[in-house]
Amino acid sequence: MSSQLTDVLQKQKSQMNHSYHDEKSEDITQLVGFIIGEEEYAIPILNIQEIIKPIAHTRVPSTPDYVLGMFNLRGNVIPLIDLRRKFHIVPKNEDAETRYIVMKDGDNIAGFVIDKLTEAIRLTSSQIDPAPETLKKEKGMISGIGKRAKSILTILKVEELLKRDF
Repeated sequence: MSSQLTDVLQKQKSQMNHSYHDEKSEDITQLVGFIIGEEEYAIPILNIQEIIKPIAHTRVPSTPDYVLGMFNLRGNVIPLIDLRRKFHIVPKNEDAETRYIVMKDGDNIAGFVIDKLTEAIRLTSSQIDPAPETLKKEKGMISGIGKRAKSILTILKVEELLKRDF
């Protein structure tokens, strides 16, 4: 084995051990990241029932424009909400990366249209800041701000997303 390869492997092993010990001493939050428009958001992984490719849905009259309708998922009729429209972002047509995230909180369940799924994310409590004071009153959907090496992401409150106002 070359000395460069040995150095890389040792460095990687050291980082893995260091990161493992850091994570053990702090609470870990597991999230799933996704893109809406130009921003990355995340929700706790335990609130996800499943992630599916778009399926047929039926429009329901007299609902807000962000409620696209209802869809049938294995015998359960679930409301479908377009997060672009709910967040006042210009709507776009579904494409190959579009997904529906079916979220649950207790008995509440709904499907949400997202532009793109990113990755499973593990953040320690020190990497999550509370929502800024200016957003707490108006935008009750934000649970916190996740800090990563090259970016930040908005962590959403599933219980607020699932509140029915239609």
